[in-house]
Amino acid sequence: MRLTRYTDYAMRVLLYLGQKPGRLCAIAEIARAYAISQNHLMKVVNDLVNAGYLESVRGRNGGIRLARPAAEINVGALIRHTEDDFDLVGCGSCIIAPACGLTCVLDEALRAFMAVLDQYSLADLLARKGDFSHLLNFTAPAVTSGRQTDA
Repeated sequence: MRLTRYTDYAMRVLLYLGQKPGRLCAIAEIARAYAISQNHLMKVVNDLVNAGYLESVRGRNGGIRLARPAAEINVGALIRHTEDDFDLVGCGSCIIAPACGLTCVLDEALRAFMAVLDQYSLADLLARKGDFSHLLNFTAPAVTSGRQTDA
């Protein structure tokens, strides 16, 4: 199974914010840290706010943060929320699907995949490999006179 970029970005946001519990972070900051599209990330963040995974604070000193403790964010539930289609193969359009043994095996494999993800919280992922924030730090290019230069 291959997860979508949408799910990838959702997990990246949650992992980033999980490294900085309680701190408000800007979407632009997260996009720069991962070198990903800020526009696409804004859509993902909006969805995560509406789903109750993130809290958004408006204004000059605003930003986003986890809406609940990392230990209460289940990875399997998040994946189910962000993924639209869990079909491993397009069996629905196959003429032999009702009698095919592959369909049942693939369904079983998907249930096993999700059962593993259901065993983990965001806190578990953060603790599993340790602090990765140093991997996200970089010096953004300084802008002077309308021209970018290396800082």
